[in-house]
Amino acid sequence: MIYTILLLGSKGQLGNSILSVATEKNFKHSFICKDIETLDITKKEAISRFLSEQKVDIIINCAAYTAVDQAEDEAALAYLVNETAVFHLAEIAREKDIYLFHISTDYVFDGTSSVPYQPEDATTPTSVYGKSKLAGEQAMTGSGCHGNVIRTSWLYSPFGHNFVKTILRIGKERSEINVVNDQYGSPTNACDLAMAILTLIDKGNFNTGTEIYHFSNRGIITWHEFAQEIIRLANYDTLVHPISSAEYPTKAKRPHYSAFDLRKIENTLGYSIPEWKESLREIVEKLV
Repeated sequence: MIYTILLLGSKGQLGNSILSVATEKNFKHSFICKDIETLDITKKEAISRFLSEQKVDIIINCAAYTAVDQAEDEAALAYLVNETAVFHLAEIAREKDIYLFHISTDYVFDGTSSVPYQPEDATTPTSVYGKSKLAGEQAMTGSGCHGNVIRTSWLYSPFGHNFVKTILRIGKERSEINVVNDQYGSPTNACDLAMAILTLIDKGNFNTGTEIYHFSNRGIITWHEFAQEIIRLANYDTLVHPISSAEYPTKAKRPHYSAFDLRKIENTLGYSIPEWKESLREIVEKLV
């Protein structure tokens, strides 16, 4: 079946990746692409007006306030985008029987685990960003709408700003860089996440109520290991030195450990998610 999909945050990493993968893999769905400039989802009347004029089957909400450190000083704005807007989308999706995909984050966890987080594990965010994203999840799960919350981590792509592009840029400019080696998690190629979302849609995997999934590439590493592999794939001679989080202080606290248990989404998708090095190579080859 061909669906009309409203893609919010279409100019961001995941939005661009969804459009790219849909074209490359010949998914036939029709996309309506919107960003804050053309549809202000923090205003319920704007969403209602648009959806009264345009028939939509599915909403994919990739829009978010993602400036993790800046959120500590702009809490009101972070909550407006990450909670209030989601509340409006979920309410209207329920009223109009639209299926909602909403993207969330590993920052909803405090990072004190030593084993991969399952979707049902207790959420205890420590940053404003994480708290605002959790509030958005709760707004959706409490709305009665039908949809999926998909948490992801360490997202990168050929688009926008991300860790991979930053390391490639500074690795080309410098002979040595320092990267933290005591934060553990899993990178996510946004194209792999896009493929998963489109696969869920094509499989007709539409839940009643809201289901929470975890998605990242396979493998648990540190940011230092991630940077080393980026430099290696780019064939740069840059030395990557490991440092502690204490040596690289940030305004917002990062999770020490935020790897995901992927079994639930893999069982639903019906395939194994690619390993992180394999997926990273595809992106680095496009960027260098």
